[in-house]
Amino acid sequence: MLSSRARYATRALLDLTLHSEGRPVPIHDTAERQDIPLKYLEQVMLSLKRHGFVQSRKGPGGGYSLAQPPAEITLGAVVRAMDGPLAPMSCVSVSGYMECGCPDPDTCGLRAVWKEARDALAAVLDGTTFADIRDRSQTLHVRQSEILNYVI
Repeated sequence: MLSSRARYATRALLDLTLHSEGRPVPIHDTAERQDIPLKYLEQVMLSLKRHGFVQSRKGPGGGYSLAQPPAEITLGAVVRAMDGPLAPMSCVSVSGYMECGCPDPDTCGLRAVWKEARDALAAVLDGTTFADIRDRSQTLHVRQSEILNYVI
């Protein structure tokens, strides 16, 4: 399960992807659109900046913008930066392996299933960029508009 920190970070990056248009986005605009408490978002944005996902500019016209193109930022990289390894159990973690206490890890059926789950999650998150998410959001918005127009 994602922490609120990772959820807010991904929403903030999507907001910047959708609204930056080559210029910094004031943090209060992102906080308002994404319904994220401003003080908490400030902390999240500083962490995203430390990890190289965003950059900031102070003063009038300042705010945050993506530090790299949205097609180069994967959901997996952001989640790992905010929450650490994707593995549901430490015994299947690539970067944070720790024994889980089972008697024989090499033949543990549970470990094999947890590894499959980790691999599937990593494949989806590492294969999804913020450009992909932007495109999905825009497609869903168009579909929703079409449905509403059809109903009316």
